[in-house]
Amino acid sequence: MQTAQQTMVSIPFPSVCAIAGKPIVWGVLNINSITDNRVIGTVNFRGTPIPINGSWDENTKQIRFDSPYATFSGNLAIFDEPQIRIRHFILNGRLIMKPPSLQAGEYGTWVATTR
Repeated sequence: MQTAQQTMVSIPFPSVCAIAGKPIVWGVLNINSITDNRVIGTVNFRGTPIPINGSWDENTKQIRFDSPYATFSGNLAIFDEPQIRIRHFILNGRLIMKPPSLQAGEYGTWVATTR
């Protein structure tokens, strides 16, 4: 039996990415849907949304996605604060730049959370 999980998540603040020791601050990750463990969305660091596609393993909380310029692999923690009706999303993992990026081959970490 296939299960479909739909969600819309935007992780805009703070988003800190460091590539080759150089911080890149300010970015928006939009997860438009997670259906049958498939992640579809966009990432935006320079004003243009770039499509991402990847996978999500709910049991291990592992997320992986690719864009035309980078590959991300890490954890996505989700927890609720019912008293204040807020769901938190915390993304933490490794980003590897790939061609045609000018930083191809360089890698770093990416930590993002909702506020």
